[in-house]
Order: sequence, then structure tokens, then C-alpha cells
Amino acid sequence: ISISTLGAAETMTWTGWISDSHCGAKGMSASHKSCALECVQKKGASWVFVDGKTKKVVAIKNQDAVKPDADLGHEVSVTGHLESNGSLQVEKIEAAKM
Repeated sequence: ISISTLGAAETMTWTGWISDSHCGAKGMSASHKSCALECVQKKGASWVFVDGKTKKVVAIKNQDAVKPDADLGHEVSVTGHLESNGSLQVEKIEAAKM
């Protein structure tokens, strides 16, 4: 292990859904897009990632990484790394491969 990698979080890719912190795992559907937008834009919720396999809800650290028009309403692949506080630092979000 080189010194530069000590403590560095490993970049990984997960498949799941972008939802809002108010609805969490309930937002794992195409019909949830308008609700998620409403919760984030008007009700003070924040974007979260919901793991498709475990249904675990993970806070997204860099909220500006979420592009609602492109990232909501369908399953996505999120590449990034987990921070020490458990939040997800997103590097990219793209439509999941079917």
C-alpha cells in the first residue's frame, strides 16, 4: 500500500434509484419522480441513493451531482465512494444497463 492510498475510499459502482430523503426506499419507482422533485425543491428534503439489492438509503454528499431530469424515474448506476460519515460522494450517475 502506498502512502497516497492510505485512508482513501475505494471508488465503486452501485445500481439502484435516486430518491429523496423524505421518502427513501419508497421512491424506488418510475412514478416517484414528481414526488421526489417536490420533496427536494419545496419541502427541504435532499437527494439520496437507494441500493437496488439491499434497499439501504445512503445520503448523497454532493447534491449537485444529481440531475433530476436525467437521473430520476429509472434505475441508475452510481459511481463514487463512501465517506467516513457514511455519505456517498458521487462521481457519476448514468442509466443502469438493462
